[in-house]
Amino acid sequence: MNKKEAHDRIEQLKKEVNDHNYNYYVLNKPQISDFQYDLILKELADLEEKFPDLRSDDSPTRRVGSDLTREFRQLKHKYPMLSLSNTYSEEEIYDFNKRVTGALGREVEYVCELKYDGASISLTYRDGLLESAVTRGDGETGDDVTNNVRTIRSIPLRLRNYDYPAELTVRGEIFLPLEGFRRLNEELVKNGEQAFSNPRNTAAGTIKLQDPAIVAGRPLDCYIYNILGETLPHNKHYDNLQKAREWGFRVPREVSPCKGMPEVMDYINHWDSKRKSLPFEIDGVVIKVNSIDDQEKLGYTARSPRWAIAYKFKAEQAKTKLHSVDFQVGRTGTVTPVANLEPVALAGTVVKRATLHNEAQIKLLNLHMNDTVFIEKGGEIIPKIVGVDINERANDAKPVEFIASCPECGSPLRKLPGEANHYCPNNYECPPQIKGRIEHFISRKAMDIDGLGEETTDLLYRSGLVNDIADLYTLKKEFLVDLERLGEKSAFNIINSIEKSKSAPFNRVLYALGIRFVGETVAKLLASQFSSIDELARAGYDDLVSIPDIGEKIADSILNYFSSPNNRKVIERLRKYGVNMELRESQKKESAILEGKSIVISGEFTRHGRKEYRQIIEENGGKNVSSVSSNTSFILAGKNMGPVKRERAEKLGIEIMGEDDFLKMLNKE
Repeated sequence: MNKKEAHDRIEQLKKEVNDHNYNYYVLNKPQISDFQYDLILKELADLEEKFPDLRSDDSPTRRVGSDLTREFRQLKHKYPMLSLSNTYSEEEIYDFNKRVTGALGREVEYVCELKYDGASISLTYRDGLLESAVTRGDGETGDDVTNNVRTIRSIPLRLRNYDYPAELTVRGEIFLPLEGFRRLNEELVKNGEQAFSNPRNTAAGTIKLQDPAIVAGRPLDCYIYNILGETLPHNKHYDNLQKAREWGFRVPREVSPCKGMPEVMDYINHWDSKRKSLPFEIDGVVIKVNSIDDQEKLGYTARSPRWAIAYKFKAEQAKTKLHSVDFQVGRTGTVTPVANLEPVALAGTVVKRATLHNEAQIKLLNLHMNDTVFIEKGGEIIPKIVGVDINERANDAKPVEFIASCPECGSPLRKLPGEANHYCPNNYECPPQIKGRIEHFISRKAMDIDGLGEETTDLLYRSGLVNDIADLYTLKKEFLVDLERLGEKSAFNIINSIEKSKSAPFNRVLYALGIRFVGETVAKLLASQFSSIDELARAGYDDLVSIPDIGEKIADSILNYFSSPNNRKVIERLRKYGVNMELRESQKKESAILEGKSIVISGEFTRHGRKEYRQIIEENGGKNVSSVSSNTSFILAGKNMGPVKRERAEKLGIEIMGEDDFLKMLNKE
């Protein structure tokens, strides 16, 4: 066979394999046996080995890669990969519908989908070729697992039909079908290895393995649930999913448009009763507004879209015995009761412990020692006690009492008005709080200091080398080498990682400080509004609550943090040791045209979306605030501006500016 004949045969075989993948995974109508499929694939692989320069990136044989990486590189999502709001309550589904119809002023059509229990993935295609596959990560950035995803046959490497957008982002769920999970465990047990606990954890763990060849050996599958891009073919989510099926994606047949809440509830009830008959695990139903235009009008909160919600099915339950209760102290001082249980199987795992949340929960359950209890997994993950079988309670059983003093340092516990949790006030001497703050500070999403795990942190604390987060920057290699379990190479790597952390972005430093209620999202928000730690420390209550998504509780926590002499001392030491305490030049504002101005955004826009306008305001030194007050500089108003905001603006004499005038002011016409 000459090279031209080989080229033609390779192209023919590639088309045959891709067509069979499409028939099997998308249409669910296999045309040939697995044996025949393997013969075609083997012929293709043999030809590509004989003519290696004819092997292309989109060849089906490249699904099994051989590149190994020590760690996954990080890729930024073009479209943030947010979570969904979720509920177990039918009443909250109706409330969701009221919010949607109230905001749009009319009834809407929904699309209902099964909520698959696996690992979310974001796929990017350019000119029809798979360019990248990225995990959810923190919603902004995820792990590049492209080599592993290439091994999943239901994910096309090249799209079909040629009417797809030049650049396309597709969101889906990678999962392990129940039959594949059973076969995989049978093989592991047969080989004397430990079986996996459940399909979801197995799928999520498999996609993060370092060897694509191992991933290829596991029967992963993928369903698509969202299509994103600048030039989508249709204005309805459901129609776009159907189009994606033509492009070669596996789209669930169970997806259904629903006109009104009766059809939505029928869908939920149907699949709640039928879920055990499915060949894969689901944990609920996702309800989405069908119209893409309506989705854009409804917009997003900091964490989730306003146009979608997940209804979670009631969790599985198990019955077991309560042996004892421990009390754990977290890094913020919160004391949490934890039940020690007779081991019991639940939702694919063996449960030995369960959270009791707080004193109120113990009283609500009327919990006694050695009770027979019912447990379930909240969200199918965290076990909790949800009830007690009083009929099996011993006559002499003693009630479970909440402790009065910290189990670690002996300080009397406190409970703030309006809060459910007790906490230890001894922030700077209570060992779990000290170690917890250090562990949080060094974590990947904070300062990302490699080599300092929980055991090493405990060792550093017990040795007296590290008593607060600033002490980390006083460590020297010779100090670490003398510690048990730490050799010279490990010590060298830790010191290098600590030094590297000094240049961490300002938002991550804010998150790493461990201010109560300041998670990743709030830290990014604060960093976008305050250019340095000093500016944030000077902020007053009104400055903080005027920022969208910063409420009274967060504002009070920030003020309390900076009012503490201990915290201020730690910040000064961190600054002295060279830790970045301000926005870098590359992160600073584009201009100062809007410096000191507070701007409300209201209405519907044509030039940019609300999110883009908020970014433009911040880049030019302004602040986007949510409500109209005497401190508001002006309102950026679009079509259908909120009547309440207009009335209040007119009453206060606040300027209402259209988007054309706004962009002209910024020289962005």
